[in-house]
Amino acid sequence: MSKLKLPAVNHEKPVKLTIELPGTVHSNLIAYAEAISRETGQPAPDPAKIIAPMIERFMATDRAFRRIQKNKVPLRERNL
Repeated sequence: MSKLKLPAVNHEKPVKLTIELPGTVHSNLIAYAEAISRETGQPAPDPAKIIAPMIERFMATDRAFRRIQKNKVPLRERNL
């Protein structure tokens, strides 16, 4: 069995966002949650709970984004 790219769902304090997703993306989130369940033997997580770890993983592996973040001036040092 292949390893999924998404690790276990972290239960940090959430920030609530309201988003709209295409139906196919929602269906794929449900399928991914079911795949996590089969791989871990745990109940399937709520599809909404796996969006944040997916985005986090995507940003962590995006080289261009990491390069931008590395060269970014911290907010407190900016002239606002």
